[in-house]
Parts: sequence; structure tokens; C-alpha cells
Amino acid sequence: MEAFTEYSSVRFKQRAVIEFLTAEGVPPIEIHRQMLAVYGEDCVDVSTVRRWAKKCKDSKPGRTDLCDQEHSGRPVTATDQFHVGKVDELIRDNRQITQREIAAKLGISQERVGHIIDILQYRKVCARWVPRTLTPEMYATYTDDATEEDTL
Repeated sequence: MEAFTEYSSVRFKQRAVIEFLTAEGVPPIEIHRQMLAVYGEDCVDVSTVRRWAKKCKDSKPGRTDLCDQEHSGRPVTATDQFHVGKVDELIRDNRQITQREIAAKLGISQERVGHIIDILQYRKVCARWVPRTLTPEMYATYTDDATEEDTL
């Protein structure tokens, strides 16, 4: 999440530069050249500079909203906390559930289910989903069971 915040911060700064240089009367192509020298690979495309320069020209100087606007509609991905929690819950309820069954129950793609399972760090062992790493409680149970078998 930190990388996203850093990315949006760079975009915000670039929008401020575009607004300032547009108010100074600098053409968009020259704004892009100057920004390319400063930001390098992180610089926005020239078409974005043109679009933002037009927005800044159409509004009063200093009045352009530089922040990203809220978007309505469908989320970009099904890998949100709600779906991660639901997949985890379904796997804990039935360790033998398949990715196809999870996808059908949640109405998301099998690919997204697989991605969420990777995030949760589960893997399939003998047709059961198990965590990749043992929690301390699981480790204690495992070692207790192993010592009991050794004593028998």
C-alpha cells in the first residue's frame, strides 16, 4: 500500500507543476520536456500533460482540484478484504473445497480465487487446504501428537 501512496504523491506533485507552468503560459510539450528531465521514468505521458493543462486553462488559477476523484462503480479487482475474508472462511469451514466451488459461491473468477489463496498462503496437501506455515498452536499440537506416537 505504501508504494501506491508514493505513486499518488508523485502524480499530485506533477499535477501541481502542470498547473503552475500552464498559468505561466508554458506550452504542454515544453512542460512535458521539463518534467521528463526531473521525474525521468515516473513522468506522466505527454497526453496526460495536455489533458491537465487544458483543465487548468479552463479553470481559474489555483482553483484546479489536483487530487484524484472518487470513482463509482465496480471495484477494479475482487482481491479486497471482503473476498479475502470470505475465501478464508470457506476454506476453514471445508478444507476439501475446490477453487471452482469457491469461485461459484462468491461469484468471482477462479484466477482471483487462486490469487487470494496465494495471499492467504494456503496450499493443497492430500486434497486439503493447509496453511504454508504452522502457527505456534498447530506446531504444539503436532509435536505433542508426535511424542505420543513415539511413546506408544
